[in-house]
Amino acid sequence: MMSKHAKEMGVLKEHLGKHQLKFTRQRELILDAFLKQEHITAEEMYHQLARKDPHLGLATIYRTLNLFCEAGLAQARHFGTQTQYDNVSHKGHHDHLICTGCGKIVEFENCDIERLQEEVASRNGFTIQTHRLELYGLCSRCRH
Repeated sequence: MMSKHAKEMGVLKEHLGKHQLKFTRQRELILDAFLKQEHITAEEMYHQLARKDPHLGLATIYRTLNLFCEAGLAQARHFGTQTQYDNVSHKGHHDHLICTGCGKIVEFENCDIERLQEEVASRNGFTIQTHRLELYGLCSRCRH
């Protein structure tokens, strides 16, 4: 069923093994659904999966998404009032444009911005270990 996600499944199984946790059918179901997304909230995931497994609770989804973060498959991003889980299993570093009207999220990469950040850090005696760039505004649909 999950052969196209074999790499991610292996990463999760290895992480679970290190922490003496079980690989369950529910975790497999959540991982399969998560890997088809770019960004999703736990609530959105719950509504998607409630039809497939009515016994799957919201708390289980939260715990599992946080487990994906610990395993390096996801990153929790706090956009506005909601936590979106960003599928980073197949992506390198990227930044975000977030619409404050509809919540649309656009990912982008820009070498010039990355270079400028490094220059600013260097001028101030810093070495960047990690960073997040989130730009908030209105998308073209919400502006009109």
